[in-house]
Amino acid sequence: MAPISTIPAGFTSRRAATEYIESELNKRIMFLDGAMGTQIQDLRLSEEDFRGERFKDHKKDLKGNNDLLVLTQPKCIYEIHRNYLLAGADFVETNTFSGTTIAQADYAAEAIVYELNKVAAEIARDACRDVLKETPDRPRFVCGAIGPTNRTCSISPSVDNPSFRNVTFDELVEAYTEQVRGLLDGGSDVLLVETIFDTLNAKAALFAIDTLFDEGIYERVPLFVSGTIVDQSGRTLSGQTGEAFITSVAHTEPLAIGLNCALGADQMRPFIQSMSNFTSSKVICYPNAGLPNTFGEYDESPETMAANVSGFAREGLVNILGGCCGTTPAHIKAIYEACKDFEPRVPGPDVRSKKLVLSGLEPLIYDDSSNFLNIGERCNVAGSRKFARHIINDQYEEALAIAREQVENGGQVIDINMDEGMLDGVAAMTKFLNLISTEPDVAKVPIMVDSSNFAVVEAGLKCVQGKCIVNSISLKEGEEDFLKKARLIKRYGAAMVVMAFDEEGQAVDRHEKFRICERSYRLLVDKVGFNPNDIIFDPNILTICTGMEEHNNYGVEFIEATHDIKTKLPGAKISGGVSNLSFSFRGKENVRQAMHSVFLYHAIKAGMDMGIVNPGFLTIYDEIPKDLLDICENALWNRDPESTDKLLEYAQTHGKDAVQKGEEEAWRSGSVTERLKHALVKGITKYVVEDTEEARLDKERYPRPLHVIEGPLMSGMSVVGDLFGAGKMFLPQVIKSARVMKKAVAHLIPFMDAERLANIELMGATEDDNIYNGTMVIATVKGDVHDIGKNIVGVVLGCNNYRVVDLGVMTPCEKIIEAAIREKADVIGLSGLITPSLDEMIHVAKELERAGMKIPLLIGGATTSKTHTAVKIAPRYQAPAIHVLDASRTVVVVSNLLDKELRDDFIAEVNEEYEEVRDDHYDSLKDRKYLSLPESRKKGLHIQWSLPENLPPKPNTVGHKVYEDIDLNQLLPYIDWNPFFQVWQLRGKYPNRGYPKLFNDATVGQEARRLFDEAQVMLRDLINKRKIRASAIVSILPANSRGDDIVVYADESRTEEAGVYYGLRQQAEKDKESSDAYLCLSDFIAPSATGIPDYIGSIAASAGFGVDELAAKYEADNDDYSAIMVKALADRLAEALTEKLHQDMRREMWGFAPNESLDTQDLLSIKYQGIRPAPGYPSQPDHAEKTTMWKLGNITEATGIELTDSLMMHPGASVCALVFAHPKSSYFAVGKVTNEQIVDYAARKGTTVDAVETWLRPILSYDV
Repeated sequence: MAPISTIPAGFTSRRAATEYIESELNKRIMFLDGAMGTQIQDLRLSEEDFRGERFKDHKKDLKGNNDLLVLTQPKCIYEIHRNYLLAGADFVETNTFSGTTIAQADYAAEAIVYELNKVAAEIARDACRDVLKETPDRPRFVCGAIGPTNRTCSISPSVDNPSFRNVTFDELVEAYTEQVRGLLDGGSDVLLVETIFDTLNAKAALFAIDTLFDEGIYERVPLFVSGTIVDQSGRTLSGQTGEAFITSVAHTEPLAIGLNCALGADQMRPFIQSMSNFTSSKVICYPNAGLPNTFGEYDESPETMAANVSGFAREGLVNILGGCCGTTPAHIKAIYEACKDFEPRVPGPDVRSKKLVLSGLEPLIYDDSSNFLNIGERCNVAGSRKFARHIINDQYEEALAIAREQVENGGQVIDINMDEGMLDGVAAMTKFLNLISTEPDVAKVPIMVDSSNFAVVEAGLKCVQGKCIVNSISLKEGEEDFLKKARLIKRYGAAMVVMAFDEEGQAVDRHEKFRICERSYRLLVDKVGFNPNDIIFDPNILTICTGMEEHNNYGVEFIEATHDIKTKLPGAKISGGVSNLSFSFRGKENVRQAMHSVFLYHAIKAGMDMGIVNPGFLTIYDEIPKDLLDICENALWNRDPESTDKLLEYAQTHGKDAVQKGEEEAWRSGSVTERLKHALVKGITKYVVEDTEEARLDKERYPRPLHVIEGPLMSGMSVVGDLFGAGKMFLPQVIKSARVMKKAVAHLIPFMDAERLANIELMGATEDDNIYNGTMVIATVKGDVHDIGKNIVGVVLGCNNYRVVDLGVMTPCEKIIEAAIREKADVIGLSGLITPSLDEMIHVAKELERAGMKIPLLIGGATTSKTHTAVKIAPRYQAPAIHVLDASRTVVVVSNLLDKELRDDFIAEVNEEYEEVRDDHYDSLKDRKYLSLPESRKKGLHIQWSLPENLPPKPNTVGHKVYEDIDLNQLLPYIDWNPFFQVWQLRGKYPNRGYPKLFNDATVGQEARRLFDEAQVMLRDLINKRKIRASAIVSILPANSRGDDIVVYADESRTEEAGVYYGLRQQAEKDKESSDAYLCLSDFIAPSATGIPDYIGSIAASAGFGVDELAAKYEADNDDYSAIMVKALADRLAEALTEKLHQDMRREMWGFAPNESLDTQDLLSIKYQGIRPAPGYPSQPDHAEKTTMWKLGNITEATGIELTDSLMMHPGASVCALVFAHPKSSYFAVGKVTNEQIVDYAARKGTTVDAVETWLRPILSYDV
């Protein structure tokens, strides 16, 4: 039987309609309707109106049951749909927001739910059909609206009973199934699961939808999913961030995902941007008409809302726009008119295609570059007697405390197992997970639902709103059972652990482990369509050193199988229960800890991604006693048949008490510096206060309390950082070290505060006076809770008289920007420990740039680096973005940034260093990827030329202007002297790098001053005696772009082509974090197809007439010094002439900046509108393009400036450039290009590939 399918008006099949929607979303922004409820309220319907004839005797009041109106007032609902469609909507939502048996139970209307949804879809479909007849320009579609119900599956309605729920997942699935059947039978073209305040409710709706489609009864339709962020915290009512919400529902592959309700556009913007950055789906957004007033009404006018929403469209954040509460057809019409011409958002790559993405209340992103993932093991009744005792005795609060401790100790995922013979596993799993959802400190991390009973697994999946991990399934019961369970897990949206078992039992050796895992992988990927990154193999960590020889190689087999899986099964991850390895040494904890650390050290290197471990039960690899380390290494690698006996002997002679006493005696006898280092590395807090105080009192070594932090404490933390980076410490141990550091710093803070107050008193100032050196706003970025490094930076800066505004941890970007503005920050500091923080820092930099901020940005934290900052962050922000290695160096960086004398040179020094870092980074990429030419064109800069702010400036004068015998005195203020000193290889060191600070440099300053003085004498002589001459030509000509080329017209009629400037486009693949366009110079000129007139300018200038003769005379007199000097000065005058002519163009000839008033430094810093790239340089590396410029301007005849056979200019002191006026024009480097572009470029120019390759050899990405 064929699937049920209704066909929308204007199409011949359901598939054709779906393909149209998918295609249109790539071409334009589409529009959703506005609020149904607002329109119904305006009708002022009575109880009788709601009842109608059919329900006049109904036993409950029906006023307020808006959904019922599709049966009792269908014409009213039809008119509302029609009005929205005529206003510009492409989609109208069915009037079924409360169309489930659960919601309709309030009105005793459960029996009519199917009919209600079916009729609602039919009314909307009729409206779409009729409006298509009136306005046949485009088809319209019905969105079957699926609301959240009036109950929540993640939150208890009872304060006294937090594990209680008034609705179950299964009840929601049943209710949603009936609603969706009605919507599909009535003709819905799209299903819209909306206003999601509890993701678990949404997952039930999505589960129901997928089940219906999978049964083959209905043909699939597109799916839209829209969550609701309830306030400025950026979370849903059930506590999830936007990114966690996306992660939880992404398995359903929605065509569009986004936000609606609760907030106005202004308040919603940061959250819709975060989601836009995180999802590869289209983005849908339909905010309220502002925030409600005191009467619960919405005051935002259509014009105001359209202006707010248009920012989303302008910035490329959305694909579908509409309105929610308070919006009307007038609002939708205004939004449609304001946004219809903007390009739609282009989704970025799917983060799930290369990474394992999980979520609790917050997302967890893992890939091969991440550190080892610790899965807390103590919430397992089979592995923890204490936890089991609490669960069996119904002491769930106490059990919850164990889960909390696991997270505090560094567990990034929590394993929950309720497999115990005396327990009802389903009930225990349900109750405990319901309790966890009420505890944000635990619920923030993903859950691993662990059971050998699949009924218990399913019970767990029905309680978790985030994307969790199922542990586990296997082929033990055969392929049919395996595939059935895998499909269910996929429908629930979880990742899964697959054990290396099959029908014949447990895999023991390397080859069997891989065989079973490969078979499982192929079934999951090829038959179920499971994302490989969501497959986690457990190749069985089996116990070694049991006394049985056949067990001795189990560690080796696991490690080698891990390597095989990671190299041959792309995307798959590796996990395992680490404690199994040492099971034969239960009770011998010192031996077990060492065995686990040795095993992890090697298994992680082989590719093990995560493990079920007790986060607080690991020792540091480098801290394992040498004799024990050797035994453990030999045991793991099966190198010594006596390993078992040696481990037993070690355990007996190094009992728990003996170890502690011996260690204590050893490390406590060291110097205070050694003791503090040991305490930090080992995470021992017991003596840290007394040791810190001892160091503080040593005034000879540490005159100030701050010096204790900058000295032994920072030294100890540096060791911790090195060990962590080398994989010899794990996150839980780092957290323990951070606790020691916090305790030591807390002891010192009162002494540092007293010191600061004493200094204020000495200055005769009060606390209210502005006595600080500057203000820094500092924060740990969103998604990261680690703050020790940030706190130390705050303390160090505070002690150096800087005001520090600490925003804490998990700080969203908008809060950082608001605080920086409010506090008048001089510097912003971002901190983070975990890898995802790096992406958030990039996002913050982009947002600072978007907000027009100019405040320097400092980057610090364990995962940050100079290379990452230079390559990924600095290019996103025009103000300085500087990596700071550790807290002790922050003061130097901040003081340099705030010193008016040092700032510019310091920033220039950093920029130059970072440019070298970027060059080295890209040069080191052996397999640099390139986009195809069509793809790079598609990702070019596509300016919305029809917008008023994007219209090209019209020149005051079109044509050519020749300048002859120019007064060189006019050029003196425009000279940039820095290149002059570079000619003579005189380069100062910071802070005396550039002119005129160069004169203060200890090494070259004196010589630079002498050279400069002699240059002034010669310059004055050259000008006064008119020994050299200057001439130039400036042109502004009609032009439009045609693809990658710029067509120049003979006159304003634009009917005759006078010449073509051919362009080259960037092709080297940019960083995944970058949304930068792949630029070509033609992007800055309006395309001819727009019909918008544009123009291109050019300058050819020389100050070199007479220079060759002078230089020859000096050389004949053996005065090479003067010969070089005259050429260097002529070069400076030519550049100065170009600078002045360009300024004159902007002010007068083109005239788009008549009031521009920039000093020389601003001009040299390119603080004006427009650019002047030169042919043969990075933006157009082809010197041959000069010939077009010379032809169009008849330059040789007009000025005497000639082109040589090698296309160099003569005289040598000459400059030429194209001039672009558009405010969005910018300098860029084309970079390397592929043979595909060279072939295309040669064809466009009408020349040979060989000829093009000759000129462009330096930028070819291939060998010729």
